Amino acid sequence: MRLITEASLRAGLARGLPNPYPIESGDKLTPAAADFLKARGIPLLKQPDAVKAAANLPEGTTVERVIPVGVSGRHMHVSQQHLEVLFGTGYKLQVLRELSQPKQFAARETVTIAGPKGAITNVRILGPLRAATQVEISRTDGHSLGLRPPVRLSGDISGTSGVTIIGPSGVVVLQEGLIIAKRHVHMSKAEAADYQVVQGDQLTLQTDSERPVIFPDVVVRVDERFALELHIDRDEANAAGLETGDRVRVIGTRR
Repeated sequence: MRLITEASLRAGLARGLPNPYPIESGDKLTPAAADFLKARGIPLLKQPDAVKAAANLPEGTTVERVIPVGVSGRHMHVSQQHLEVLFGTGYKLQVLRELSQPKQFAARETVTIAGPKGAITNVRILGPLRAATQVEISRTDGHSLGLRPPVRLSGDISGTSGVTIIGPSGVVVLQEGLIIAKRHVHMSKAEAADYQVVQGDQLTLQTDSERPVIFPDVVVRVDERFALELHIDRDEANAAGLETGDRVRVIGTRR
């Protein structure tokens, strides 16, 4: 079963399809996605009907490939072991709000991270828990801390920078786990098939903002739990004049 989000529906409509998102048996909508469709009077078609509708577009119609943007601020993913060091034995994360990716959430809890030159407060923890603790910051944040973390995909932390994490109940000194997240696109399997890409492919994306930018080598990450979205950090978003909810166009692919 897939959980279809409002972001996925907006992306489908933006591509010019007569139906925003082909669904399969067992798929469910988030409440926000259901409200989005109801407000516009748009029915969801089953996948075979959606494919047929797309095939019947008028001759000469251009279906543009666009992807919604998600701007990631500095944040942290935490293991159960480190959560308990930072917040106390048996502690559990409290949900502040759901994120655009299904089953991901921003927690109420924040921490302070510190390096040789300074510290940054109110770094949000994202849930759910992970097997290994990881902190994601921008290059600008790294300058403030006096650290030079590498650009990596989330989860690839071997040999990365360390950082000190300060919570209300304790301190964790990571030997590795501090990264600048490499820009990437999340897609479900159905979305990847629609865009004719597979896990690990690279997209070239172009913005249409007041400060146009081309993002090359944007890695495709495919999982049935994902919803279509480009993830960039605040430095990249500022350089391109982008905010969460904006769109970028696909102008190339590479395998």
